[in-house]
Amino acid sequence: MLLVKSLHIFFVVSWFAGLFYLPRLFVYHAQSTDEVSLERFKVMERKLYWGIATPSGLIALATGLWLWLGWFAGAGGWLHAKLALVATLVVYHLWCGKLMLDFRAGRNRHGHLWYRWFNEFPVIVLLGAILLVVYKPF
Repeated sequence: MLLVKSLHIFFVVSWFAGLFYLPRLFVYHAQSTDEVSLERFKVMERKLYWGIATPSGLIALATGLWLWLGWFAGAGGWLHAKLALVATLVVYHLWCGKLMLDFRAGRNRHGHLWYRWFNEFPVIVLLGAILLVVYKPF
């Protein structure tokens, strides 16, 4: 079970790395005006989303489910709160995918300042999840 836990931690870190960097790319993309930069950001965003963030997220979810079923069955309310944060993070991930597709289609509706604030959300989710796992407050 320690191997599964180790893999879970690794893929959670990888997923968050993707979710920290993708909105940062959106900031730069929203600021760009020349065609070469716009196309470069489209490629970078696609590769990060589909090549790193999505596979890492799926494996993090799978190993988390494995741990939940094999180790934490019957855990307290802290786990329900953590699962709510995970569900929120999945929605955020999907929203990033929608924003990426909007950029690709030339339908971006937000400025770079909006993306700067959007980029901070996963930090709050990560902090909340860590505090719940470490302290198990309820």
